[in-house]
Amino acid sequence: MNETFINISKIIERDSKNTTYKFALLRGTIDTILDNSPYIKLTGDLIEIPLGLLVEKWIIYYYPILDSKVFIPQIHGTNNKIAFQEEFKPIIHFYNQFGGLSALYNDLRTNGVSPSVNKEFFSLVRKLKDTITKMPMRYIGGSIADSHYSIFNVHSNANLRKTNFQNAQWLINSCGTFTIPKDYYEAFKVLGSFVSGTDNILFKWAEFSVNASNSLVDTSTVIHHILKSPITERDVTVAKNLYKTILKEKGKINCVWTGDPISNYDVDHVIPFSVWKNNDLWNLLPAKPSINNSKRDKIPAANLLLKQKQPIIHYWETIYSAQPQRFLQEIEVSLLGNKGSSNWQQTAFTQLLDTSKYLIETRGFTEWKL
Repeated sequence: MNETFINISKIIERDSKNTTYKFALLRGTIDTILDNSPYIKLTGDLIEIPLGLLVEKWIIYYYPILDSKVFIPQIHGTNNKIAFQEEFKPIIHFYNQFGGLSALYNDLRTNGVSPSVNKEFFSLVRKLKDTITKMPMRYIGGSIADSHYSIFNVHSNANLRKTNFQNAQWLINSCGTFTIPKDYYEAFKVLGSFVSGTDNILFKWAEFSVNASNSLVDTSTVIHHILKSPITERDVTVAKNLYKTILKEKGKINCVWTGDPISNYDVDHVIPFSVWKNNDLWNLLPAKPSINNSKRDKIPAANLLLKQKQPIIHYWETIYSAQPQRFLQEIEVSLLGNKGSSNWQQTAFTQLLDTSKYLIETRGFTEWKL
């Protein structure tokens, strides 16, 4: 079970982030499991779930996003249109006349989708089914396995047929089924609400504040304020000026990762800013722009850190000599703790190594090997 939890963490952090489909697939699966749907069944070591339940979840998730007056990107790139956006438009336009998502949901659960958009709804379901099975289901788990459909797999790919009456039961009967390993089902069942967010601490905090205010504030506003960080932007000014001085005095700087002499350099966050919002001087080291660009939000591998131990410590000592008070204060809090400063270089490097291993092996962040 512990390995499964680690794999889930790796999937969330490492798998493709070009679209929100991965998150919608995980959220939809978790919500379906937490609903304790009677349609879920055990088949050997696999759990079989109707794909129609997942399609219904995606309709619920993406309707408000696509209906929003504020553009909420769901995909990277210049087009910015998700695969089923055009098919969704006529459904949103029609149901917005009668109560929006709530009206559509009620029709799905009881009366069936309005005959006025029967054809359009069928096209949307077909596109959603195609998108789910050929994109996130195919690629999810790519960070932990070397094959497609390594976790989610289409079990029964039913031939979707248009009928005059389309509701939730029709979705369940018409879209086939998919499977996930039993271990993942058990993990989602135990901690799924924490992964998907409905029971996580931030959501509960926001929920409490909304109730305490008698709904004078909304959940999104509270979460926006809760998530505000004291450090919101990268700040490499001091480090960049320091390396500029070194370059002026010595005529060269060496890339911390390759050792190559460089006259044009970037200041790299050793532990990426996106992972750990930390602008400490010890975390800001010079790197070739091309190397920094390839590293991005990846975590340096343990072997790479060990290989480059001397250059890292060399730059730490250089920064310390120029900014002793700030450097020591920052490195004590982040890497030294109460272990003293008599041999701070080795102590700090060991902690950096441990942090790198933890972020890669336990938290699931992508390893960078140069």
